[in-house]
Amino acid sequence: MITQTDAPEQASGRPRDGRIDEAVLRATAELLVEVGYADLTWAKVASRAGTTRPALYRRWPSLAHLVHEAAFPQSLTAPFPRTGDPATDVRTMVAGALGAFAHPVARAAAPGLVAAVTADPTLHSALLARFSEALGGIEQPLLDLIAGAALFALLLHPGDLDAEPTRTAWTDRITALLTEGVTA
Repeated sequence: MITQTDAPEQASGRPRDGRIDEAVLRATAELLVEVGYADLTWAKVASRAGTTRPALYRRWPSLAHLVHEAAFPQSLTAPFPRTGDPATDVRTMVAGALGAFAHPVARAAAPGLVAAVTADPTLHSALLARFSEALGGIEQPLLDLIAGAALFALLLHPGDLDAEPTRTAWTDRITALLTEGVTA
């Protein structure tokens, strides 16, 4: 079991033990895929991570905040490199959004997070910040279109976008709509 006593004490208090954070995020991701968002609890996460519920409460303001961080880690939402070619950049953003939402952990978390985001302004801000960072400060309407298309496609067609040819074709169609317009 990982406990707070694993970290050395300092005059200003103990530093946060990164091993606990990693174990909790890993446990949350595993449990989301295994039991789903609706059956995820603080107790299950703490038990799987080998820590205590109070350790979780000190780190995340709500279970939904923890799920958000586990489902959309920095590695899934890392900023993409800009090429200077708008069509290429939009395609990269569309493929990245689809990839982030199609990840098994994100897919398991999305339905519950959608409900939680509408009720919690701090969670809403955290989610927007995570995706805005990943997409390099693009215009909010474009962010809405890209993320919305990816999330909605996965919710309406679960499993249909898992195969690479289908995913590529969907990405190409959405990119064309965004870059060429509906009437082109």
